[in-house]
Amino acid sequence: MGILAWILIGLLAGIIAKALMPGRDPGGIIITMLIGIAGGLLGGWLGKVIFGVDSIDGFFDLSTWIAAIIGSLILLVVYRLVTGNRRHS
Repeated sequence: MGILAWILIGLLAGIIAKALMPGRDPGGIIITMLIGIAGGLLGGWLGKVIFGVDSIDGFFDLSTWIAAIIGSLILLVVYRLVTGNRRHS
């Protein structure tokens, strides 16, 4: 898959992860999108390292989307733990 496909999957995975884990985040939509992109890459890498499978086969494969969403959820949890309950005025 090309880099544009990765970015698109990451953006959509970030939106899905945010919907699965609602709540106030210290960052806005840009941070959520960046977390989604990084989460997509993280999910693909973890799938390959932990399970020994090529979870990133193609844009429309279910395993690609599951890996991207799980990676995005992991990064969203880590982001919330690191930033805590900071409030931006």
